[in-house]
Amino acid sequence: MNFTKKISVAFALATAAIATPALADQITLDASNVGQSFSLSYDGFTGAGTIAGLTGTATFTLTGVTSTGYTFDYSVTNTSSGGVDSRISSFAFNVDPTISSASSTGTFDYSVLSSNYPNGIGTVDVCFKGGFSNSCGGNSGGVLTGDTGTGTLTLGFSSPVSSITLSDFFNRYQSITGAGGIGSASGTGTITSTTSSTTTSTTSTTSSTTGGTDVPEPGLMGMFGAGVVAMAMLRRRRRLALAA
Repeated sequence: MNFTKKISVAFALATAAIATPALADQITLDASNVGQSFSLSYDGFTGAGTIAGLTGTATFTLTGVTSTGYTFDYSVTNTSSGGVDSRISSFAFNVDPTISSASSTGTFDYSVLSSNYPNGIGTVDVCFKGGFSNSCGGNSGGVLTGDTGTGTLTLGFSSPVSSITLSDFFNRYQSITGAGGIGSASGTGTITSTTSSTTTSTTSTTSSTTGGTDVPEPGLMGMFGAGVVAMAMLRRRRRLALAA
């Protein structure tokens, strides 16, 4: 295969990778998991890529289960750093089976079903936000850099369910300063740990979700560029070897 063909193949593989972004984490819970917590770590990104210093964390604890409802305590912390300040104005996730209602108290005391999330995320099943608005794309309230917001949330179902799966965790940053003129962004949540009353475990499982949303994955073009440079160096070495 000549160099031109190698470049074409590398470009095709990189394009395929960009067209197939990674999927977000998921967790399945039922009545036996009451008392269990799981924690998330959020990044921050726009269509231009990941924003350094724009981060957050969250912990959700399942506190109660009925045949048609699941209740959680939540704690959301804005950990933005490195000269970047922001306000986490909402968080969101998808739910399987489909929820029929949602409510919340505390810092994020408004909820919206089937709303659009910006930065290429698209429709999410439910979001919880710090201020009233007709969508989750923009609203007031939330958690400033260095602060933590707490409360409870309840997911309701139209018929009895034996278990639920939460997936595709996101948050929304607004009022951003120190990030090169970027004023708002979104973040993808990765599950970092799950904790019960007796054990603590760290999970790195990333699997496909039921009806989930693809998560943009910045940086693939940089990987492609590095591959092209490596192939060029290999070709140059072969020429030098033949000349010798």
